[in-house]
Amino acid sequence: MPERGHLMRTLVALAVTLVAGAALLFGAPAQSGSPQPLSVAAAWPRAQRGSVPSHLPDGSLYTPGLFFDARTSAGTARTADTKFLRLVVVEPDRPVRELRRVPSADRSPFTALTGSGDTLVWVETVKGKPELWTGDRAGRTPARLLTADVGALRLYDSEYDLTLTDGLVRWAAADRDGTEFRSVPVGGGPVTTQRAAGDWGLSAWPWAVDGQTAATGASTLRNLDTGQTVAVPTGRRSVTACSPAWCELVSINEDGDTRIELSHPDGSARRTIAEGTVGTVISDVVVLDRFEVMGRVGPQSELSGNQELLLHDLTDRSTVLVSPDAADISYRAGVLWWSTGDRNSYVRNSLDLRTV
Repeated sequence: MPERGHLMRTLVALAVTLVAGAALLFGAPAQSGSPQPLSVAAAWPRAQRGSVPSHLPDGSLYTPGLFFDARTSAGTARTADTKFLRLVVVEPDRPVRELRRVPSADRSPFTALTGSGDTLVWVETVKGKPELWTGDRAGRTPARLLTADVGALRLYDSEYDLTLTDGLVRWAAADRDGTEFRSVPVGGGPVTTQRAAGDWGLSAWPWAVDGQTAATGASTLRNLDTGQTVAVPTGRRSVTACSPAWCELVSINEDGDTRIELSHPDGSARRTIAEGTVGTVISDVVVLDRFEVMGRVGPQSELSGNQELLLHDLTDRSTVLVSPDAADISYRAGVLWWSTGDRNSYVRNSLDLRTV
């Protein structure tokens, strides 16, 4: 079955597609009388922003997988002859730094990058079998295999696919009877496994959330340290996703538009934050316990196929327009990034939400 993030995007895609099609026939939908979102510059003038070109100086296509700040990132690039994949660090005014190089023939790109300080951890796949690797982002020491004992690794394009806390790398893997929560010391050592019935994924440690393959999404949060469980809001006509602090409920309203609601996991503080041609665009819910990341069909969508990128700020219940024409939207560890331009010529832009 498809993962929860995919299900949520599928739920809203129909409404977005219908409105976009109408815009092609009749022009862009008229804006309502509600105030239009502020720009990032107007709302958060001190926020740190950056951009990364689509190609490195040697001409190779670069795909960032993790930003350390608005201008420094780690990601994947092929060699000019396409025979190798490289994990590289890109930062302003410094040469591109290569951390790892592997043959393209039997490897997948480096995925699920996470880190703490100068320590990076990532997934490499060798002939269909994933491995965990670690390295020093400054390149002082060579990258090394952390473990090949990862089980049936579950990746949901979430910042919690791999977590690095208290000196342990943690992840979730599928099991015949449910889910394995696995961990390994970042310095190396044996893998420890904790099992649970159901389809679970990791959230902010020590929490896990169920419903990863359920049509209606999450129904329970569980503290893996204490065993405490919290039932979360659900509905027959909505898809629920949760973090320990907030739950996101996406549904179709009576007018056929998408409605996005937020509440605490106990159901309190429930409110509608957006309706219309909107949808969720990342897997994680209310990042930094403050920002809900959304996309919306805008005036340029019918031409570009892209969407407006919006942030709803729970501190003052305002919505900010990050980009009027965004594609390839991603988020990790406090930094949001997206592409502008077309497939032949584009730039990846970044916003460090920790500096807002």
